[in-house]
Amino acid sequence: MSGITQQPETRTPPVYILDPHANRTKEQDIDLSHTTGKMPTWETIRESVSTRSGWFGDYDYGFLCMPTLPGFTSTRIPPFFGLKDRLPLVLAIIMGFQHSLAMIAGVVTPAIIMSGSGNTGLNFSPADRTQMVSTSLITSGLLSLIQITRFRVANTPYFLGTGLLSVVGTSFIYLPVLQSSVSNMYASGVCKSSVDPTTGAQTFEPCPDAWGAYLGTCMVCALLPIILSFVPPRALKRVFPPIVTGVTVMLIGVNLVTSGMQQWGGGSGPCLSRPTTGPFVDCPSVGAPMAAPWGSGQWIGLGFLVFSIIMVVEFFGSPFMKNAQVVIGLIVGMIVVVACGYTTRESLDAAPVITFLWVKTYKLSIYPPAIIPLLITYVLAMVESIGDITASCEVSQLSVEGREFESRLQGGIFADGVAGLLAPLMTNSPMSCYAQNNGIISLTRCANTMAGYMCCVFLILMGVFSKFGALFLMLPDSVLGGMTTFLFASVVVSGIRILSFLPWTRRERFIVAASLSLGLGTALVPGVLTHMIDYKGDSAFLSSLITSINIILDTGFALGAIVSCLLNALLPDHPVVKLEKADVIDRHGPMAAMDADRLAAEEEQHEHGHEEIEDMKIVEAQSAIHNGSIHSTKS
Repeated sequence: MSGITQQPETRTPPVYILDPHANRTKEQDIDLSHTTGKMPTWETIRESVSTRSGWFGDYDYGFLCMPTLPGFTSTRIPPFFGLKDRLPLVLAIIMGFQHSLAMIAGVVTPAIIMSGSGNTGLNFSPADRTQMVSTSLITSGLLSLIQITRFRVANTPYFLGTGLLSVVGTSFIYLPVLQSSVSNMYASGVCKSSVDPTTGAQTFEPCPDAWGAYLGTCMVCALLPIILSFVPPRALKRVFPPIVTGVTVMLIGVNLVTSGMQQWGGGSGPCLSRPTTGPFVDCPSVGAPMAAPWGSGQWIGLGFLVFSIIMVVEFFGSPFMKNAQVVIGLIVGMIVVVACGYTTRESLDAAPVITFLWVKTYKLSIYPPAIIPLLITYVLAMVESIGDITASCEVSQLSVEGREFESRLQGGIFADGVAGLLAPLMTNSPMSCYAQNNGIISLTRCANTMAGYMCCVFLILMGVFSKFGALFLMLPDSVLGGMTTFLFASVVVSGIRILSFLPWTRRERFIVAASLSLGLGTALVPGVLTHMIDYKGDSAFLSSLITSINIILDTGFALGAIVSCLLNALLPDHPVVKLEKADVIDRHGPMAAMDADRLAAEEEQHEHGHEEIEDMKIVEAQSAIHNGSIHSTKS
């Protein structure tokens, strides 16, 4: 979703004291007990629900609804609400609803794509797809409660959760791993498919066992981030520096944009190959309402409608609308397709009125070929979370250094690891910290955890009432494609932004070029490296090993991550040749000498202990990543 990049004022954020009236003792500051969640007192509850100030306060509610009009600039600056400040109930509900709207598209889109049709989807029935969407919303709400509340691990200095307005959701970075695994399962016969002998069209049957195998493998791999959460974050960033994460994130975005454009054209099912005969000549199939061949103008037009609405809202929308621009685009698209007869009530009728977790369960197993790609993905999600949590501290006006900050990082990474373990148990893909909510905090100046709790309530309610999730499945693939392509392109931009802070010496250029050569090549030409290794024997171990290697070779971001990590570790730094200023003037003129002085000053600053400044720039870029959303948090 497009980012909110402007703030009501420009200033250096001060270190925010959690509760200036608490009179904490030195011992409390040392054990960080003030950072954990606490139940409100009865007096606080009574005052909130029985007084006008408790319900409404004195907040300028018009600020949220003022559109951005050419020639008019709003100078209204709303008050800042810190983590533990008293927040009026109405404002908490509005802010929580706004946060939930900002998350909806990112939370439900992975479930829609994973359960979809084709050789990379699970090909679930409408009822099962609706249940997956509802499960994603409920799981996101429940696991966000852990991050926001923050608990101390008994008798240890460690914590679970950040204690910030940090919400979690399904990350898009897990999509390529599932798609590669499912594609391999259909190719190997684990998942069933059939070919029409007359038309040659391939039909894929639902494959719940593939989903169970993916969930079980995710649970095993989630132990890695749990273990690494007790490693100092700075040590993790040395092992996985920006040159590695930037390349990997960009390649993930490239892979996802391909899926988005396939949806935009009409879908990623059998009609994608544009057969000339058979039931899939048209998308989604012959006989469907307003069916047409893949890539037809009507599909492109529907996707472009949603894409255009997102652009219009970014130009002219109010702060509230900008934070929900993707949802607004989908609503407009839904109105058009219903009015024009592009959809049916099948998904809506198949969904129960109320649902919850474990209504539909799957047999858990382990799919060994997916272990290595998932481990890489978990590590990448963990590095992203460091940036997301740092950005959350910054926009919450908390210090981004020191013991309390590092404790929040530890708790956040630990909670992400636990979420990676619990989410599959809830029959959902792994979840981790989201970044787009930081933009809402920055714009509305509300970092209060009460707004986060309200957001969790709205997410859970949206999932429990499953008719809400079924509305997303009524939309044609092209409507979703216009939205997801924009979200996925945001992931590419996030990777580019991370790379933009590199010094770009010959060494950096070589590492990035080598990584993109293989990672981007396999993303643009799928399967090009998977035919050189084959095994026909009876050894289950060797067969699984070869399959695992082929999945890595066919997953561009995994290949790019491995290459960039190895080259970064093995390739030595080039020595910098320093010329005297007079030599520079003689060879290149006085302007070159001025540039050389500036670069030398920056190099000297970097060498004398100012790495944190660059780290913050990189962290800012990393915080923009997740599930396809970018929100800059520049102060």
